[in-house]
Amino acid sequence: MGVAEAAGTEIIHYGPTEILPGVVINMQTMYMSWLTMLIVAAIVFAATRHVERIPHGIQNLVEMFIEWLDKLMDANLGIEGRRMATPFVITLFLFIFVANEIGLMPSIAFHFSSPTNDINVALGLSIMVAVATYIFGCIKQGPKYFKHLISPFALMLPLNLLEELAKPLTMALRLFGNILAGEILLAVLYQLVPFIIPNLWIGFSLIIGFLQAFIFTMLTIIALAPIFKQAHE
Repeated sequence: MGVAEAAGTEIIHYGPTEILPGVVINMQTMYMSWLTMLIVAAIVFAATRHVERIPHGIQNLVEMFIEWLDKLMDANLGIEGRRMATPFVITLFLFIFVANEIGLMPSIAFHFSSPTNDINVALGLSIMVAVATYIFGCIKQGPKYFKHLISPFALMLPLNLLEELAKPLTMALRLFGNILAGEILLAVLYQLVPFIIPNLWIGFSLIIGFLQAFIFTMLTIIALAPIFKQAHE
C-alpha cells in the first residue's frame, strides 16, 4: 500500500456500525459532529455569559464574526431578510467552521477528524440549506414562491428541477472534497516529512477551513437573496 493510500485509510475510518438490519451509522462522524456542536455551544456560552458594553476576548471575536456576517446579509437580503435569517446563517457558519478545523487537532488517545470530510454530513448540510430556502420562501411569498420553477415559461420546469437538485449536490461535493483532500494530504506530509512542512500545511488548512465555511455560508445567503428581493417587488 502506498503512502497516499495508507494516509487515506487513516483519515477515512468512519467507524461504520450497523444499528439495525441494513441501517449503518458512521460512529466516528457522529462523535465528531457531537463534539463540534459542544464546541460551538461552548463558544457561544463563553461569548454571551458576561456581555460587556466594550467587548473583549471571546466576546469581541464572536461579535466580529457576527457583524461581518450581518453586513453580508444586509447587502444581499436587506434588513428584513437579515433579521429572519441571522440565527440560521450564523449557526450554520459556526458549525461548518469548527467542523472544518477540528480535524487538524492532534490525535492524542483519540483520532480527531472533521465531520465535513464525510459526504453524508456535507450533503446533509446542503439539503438542510435547500429545505430552509423553501421554508423561508413559503413564509415570505406563500405558494407564489414556486413560480420560479416554471420561470420564464412552463417548459423550463424539468431544467429548473434539475438545477434545484444540482445546487445542494455541488455545495456538498465542494465542501466534502476540499476538507477530505486537506486531511489526507496532511497525513501524507506527516509520513513523508514529519517536521516543519506539516505545521505549515496546518496553518494553510486553517485558512482553507475558514474559506470553505465562508463559501458555503455565502452560497446559502445567495440562495436566500431572491426570496426577499421578490417579496418587495
